[in-house]
Amino acid sequence: MTETLNKKEIAKDYIKSSLHFGHIPKEWNPKMAPYIRYEKYGYHIFDLVKTSKLLTLAGNVLQKKAEKGGNFLFVGTNKLSSSIISKQAVRGKSYYINYRWLGGMLTNWGTIQKRIERLKHLEQQEKEGNFETLSKKEYSRIRKEMDSLKRLFNGIKDMTTLPDMVIFTNQQKDTLAIQECLKLGIPTICIVDTNGNPDLVPYPIPANDDSSSSISFILNYLVNRICVGHTKHTKQRQ
Repeated sequence: MTETLNKKEIAKDYIKSSLHFGHIPKEWNPKMAPYIRYEKYGYHIFDLVKTSKLLTLAGNVLQKKAEKGGNFLFVGTNKLSSSIISKQAVRGKSYYINYRWLGGMLTNWGTIQKRIERLKHLEQQEKEGNFETLSKKEYSRIRKEMDSLKRLFNGIKDMTTLPDMVIFTNQQKDTLAIQECLKLGIPTICIVDTNGNPDLVPYPIPANDDSSSSISFILNYLVNRICVGHTKHTKQRQ
């Protein structure tokens, strides 16, 4: 009886966060059929039992990797995900990209590191007050360069190696990034809406990727699992 009540409470939380809404039927990818329960109000509705199982599986994988000291990268470059990604990644002591994915961000990591070093150099120069003697024109140029580099790399500024796992919030928007992870053999977790392809990632989470409440709910759960793993890792080291 208690287990049934717990499942009902979980379902209520999912529905409250709008996880269950997919796209209109004509936009669907037939590969998502196993995760769709029915059509309602002109939209496909996810099978929340399957969503729950796959969300739990993704959480288990993240926690185990965190227990071993793994590093994680969160990626969400659409406007809906941007602020959610940065807050949750920081909470989970992880890295993030929330502005734009540059081609070769992971596959050409050596070149990306050079651009990150440029950002760190400029920040150090500013901290030491070395910009105060520059002309307005020169300062404006450097300021624009810094702002651009920060938008691109601030969330991975301290990432010295490739991540052990990458978490995505939108498959359609970040297909290029997912392909880079596949090429490098980096396992990925991704929220996959009814117009997505669950075969592209080893750990798909079938759910609404067009709702900030849905994205927040899923990332909050995943980061909680990472935090548990980090805590266990710290205790083991002590």
